[in-house]
Amino acid sequence: MLDHVTIGITDIERSKAFYDQALRPLGIARLYAEGERFAGYGIRPKAFFWIGLREPTQTGAHIAFAASDRATVKRFYDEAIAAGGKDNGPPGLRPHYHANYYGAFVLDPDGHNIEAVCHLP
Repeated sequence: MLDHVTIGITDIERSKAFYDQALRPLGIARLYAEGERFAGYGIRPKAFFWIGLREPTQTGAHIAFAASDRATVKRFYDEAIAAGGKDNGPPGLRPHYHANYYGAFVLDPDGHNIEAVCHLP
């Protein structure tokens, strides 16, 4: 099951203006912003579609898979690294997202950012 998707963009202000307007008829609004690099859209309280500035060496793809618990997030990370993935953020809390956000990030062989996340305490 997917938790959220992020796509890469090159101009955050232009993209926010576009998505603010284009998604409004669908009942989807900008709920979050992370500085000048990312914006999250969704239906309160959950942002499930994100846009973010990306470096040219990393693809814009970010796919987050829901995990049932924190141990599963760690197992995902360990297995992904063992399979040849590159560390992009080890398992741990990301309290800047929310108090119980526990995730791990790995770049796959093509540079796509793959995440496992658990939202439970």
